[in-house]
Amino acid sequence: MIQALVFDFDGLLVDTETPALESWQQIYAEYGCSLSLDVFQHALGTSDGFNALDHLEELLGHRVDRAAVAARRRTLKTELSKNQPLLPGVESILTEAQTLGLACAVASSSDRGWVERWLKYHNIRHFFACVRTADDVIRTKPAPDLFLSAATCLNITPPHCLVFEDSPNGILAARAAGMRCVVIPGAVTQHLTLPAGDLVLPSLHAIPLDGILAHLA
Repeated sequence: MIQALVFDFDGLLVDTETPALESWQQIYAEYGCSLSLDVFQHALGTSDGFNALDHLEELLGHRVDRAAVAARRRTLKTELSKNQPLLPGVESILTEAQTLGLACAVASSSDRGWVERWLKYHNIRHFFACVRTADDVIRTKPAPDLFLSAATCLNITPPHCLVFEDSPNGILAARAAGMRCVVIPGAVTQHLTLPAGDLVLPSLHAIPLDGILAHLA
């Protein structure tokens, strides 16, 4: 029986993955380089994978001012993210979970400042009993640590947690944590081959939460 829901953040609640890619693409273009999704996909859902700064320097054949580039990229990503609304179905599924008495958590490979900022910006922070980020674990997705940490925080055993994810690394992390997973491909990840989930939906509002739970039961 599902007793808790654990949500990814980037690309699932808010499409911050498009700004993540576009901000790097803009910086690469300024250096006369390009960055494709095929390459960037290894950065999605994790802080331990593809390093865009390393890759830029490899393409250029020389070092850049890494602090300046990272700061500029963060500014670009933030500005682009301000234009992104909550994705369809986010508020309704969180409200349904509240009505059904299901605890909710966020488990994200982004840093805490980033996640907390947008949860508050979109006025949904109060729905989550726990928020677990890269600041809380040694290994981010595809390792299971974030999801296991969220389960511990909620005091719910992993088999009774249901994960909602959009990225390959996140889906693999949910599997490794022993949790069932609903896959919601995002604007960026819909172009990728995703690992199998227990259920695949086009959006969070495709089926009411009680219908999702009934399907998985």
